[in-house]
Amino acid sequence: MRAKTVLPAVAMTAVSMVLTLAVVVMWLGTAVPWPVALVVGLGIDGGWLATLAYERRLAAQGDHNRAVPAVGWCFGVIASGVLVAHAVTAEESAGAWLAVAWLPIAAKALWLVHSMWERTALTPVALDAIRGIQQEARDEAAVARARLRAEAATEETRLTAVTEAGARVARVQAKTAQTLAGAWSTLETARAGEETGRALTSVTARVTPGVTPRWELPVWGPSEPLTARSLESAPALTDEALNVIVDEIRTSETPALSYREMAARFRAAGHAASEMRLRAAWKRVVA
Repeated sequence: MRAKTVLPAVAMTAVSMVLTLAVVVMWLGTAVPWPVALVVGLGIDGGWLATLAYERRLAAQGDHNRAVPAVGWCFGVIASGVLVAHAVTAEESAGAWLAVAWLPIAAKALWLVHSMWERTALTPVALDAIRGIQQEARDEAAVARARLRAEAATEETRLTAVTEAGARVARVQAKTAQTLAGAWSTLETARAGEETGRALTSVTARVTPGVTPRWELPVWGPSEPLTARSLESAPALTDEALNVIVDEIRTSETPALSYREMAARFRAAGHAASEMRLRAAWKRVVA
């Protein structure tokens, strides 16, 4: 992995140094003796290489000095400036010389990338540990997602079952209510009919001169079942006592109460009697 960053930097450095030296010798060789031009080129390349070597030494020791990279960048800018000036003043191939003027700066940038890689490089043991941690985290996330999906599917199934059961109960209740309503309507029609009402009255009550008791519908409503303790604690009323209580409740208001109203008040007062005995007492009192 180290060679992937250091080899391009070394190659770019060598090319930029050779190019800078050649340009300085060709450009300044016409104005000054070529040994002088050679010294100038070697000075630029030498300063660039010296600052780079010192910067690499500090990096190897774990130290950092901002002045050293600044000097190195200055030498790189000078080298690029020499190449740009030569390209501008060249009579032939000016574009080609200008196209390679960025090589010193590029070499410096590659060494910067290599130094950043070194500062962030990890040992194989650390990389294996990181990969293990990441794999463990991925496994836990996958298990959590699978658990959530399973719980969601289970909850959806439960809600579907509850909804279907509730719908079945609602349909049964609606059907039962419709049946009861139909039966109650039939009873009401029979009660309101003239002929059927007279026939039912004749068989349900004793016919007396001038009195035609009205046949009452059975009470349809909520009822509260009595516990065994309440049945034991409340002794059964005799027929005479039941007649007295029924007559008192019936005549408590004017006009007299109907059987349904009397039965409701009878039970609200805490008295206990079967429906058959209570209706028989009502008939005896009314007759």
